[in-house]
Amino acid sequence: MDLHAAELEKEIATLPKHIAAIEKQLEAHLRKLEADRAVLVANQKERKSQDTDIQAQQQKISKLRDQTMSAKTNEQYRDFQHEIEFCEGEIRKSEDRILELMEESEKLDANVKTAEAALAKEKTQVDTEKAGARERTAVDQKKLAELKAARGTLLPQIAPAAVAAYDRLRKRTTVAVSDATNGRCSACHLELRPQVMQQLRQTDQLLYCENCHRILYYNPPVAFDSASGPGPAAVEGRRVDMS
Repeated sequence: MDLHAAELEKEIATLPKHIAAIEKQLEAHLRKLEADRAVLVANQKERKSQDTDIQAQQQKISKLRDQTMSAKTNEQYRDFQHEIEFCEGEIRKSEDRILELMEESEKLDANVKTAEAALAKEKTQVDTEKAGARERTAVDQKKLAELKAARGTLLPQIAPAAVAAYDRLRKRTTVAVSDATNGRCSACHLELRPQVMQQLRQTDQLLYCENCHRILYYNPPVAFDSASGPGPAAVEGRRVDMS
């Protein structure tokens, strides 16, 4: 019962950690999606800014051309033309940058849509796992309570000295008792002396493994009458279930 209870307690303690881990992973993916969205928004803002710059340069060119018509000298005319050429160069740069941004935007938009779909699926999976974990925890807690109640009913049937010895061992090691039926301690595999085995068969006193100091118990084969045969027959190999 104690071993089963320990397994349940371990699982109960592990489930919240598992939930925290998958929630942390989900949060990381959400942050990545938000970062991708921010990059996409920045891309769109820069495209608008480039469009605004192009409009400003076009307006400037229009004014420069009007001023060119009123130029009084060749030098003034050339200056206006140089300014127009400079503005046209700036427009070409902006247009090239807009093309680059559009290509980037297509990839970013595709990445965002893919990430959104994956995140929605992952969120559904996380919610399902969380619900399953809560249900599993409730079942484990119920089983644990039942085990503790059953343990409580058994304690009065056991000698206080045996319970005290068992509890001391339980503080030191997970498995406090060991099957010695086959002549070995099932915990540390030490071969037991014949005298110890003889004592196990004949006494109700607590005996301990000389190596690991666990409480030894003997679970002998049981003879029973054959249900199909005409007469009684001793059958070896059936043992008392100590679980």
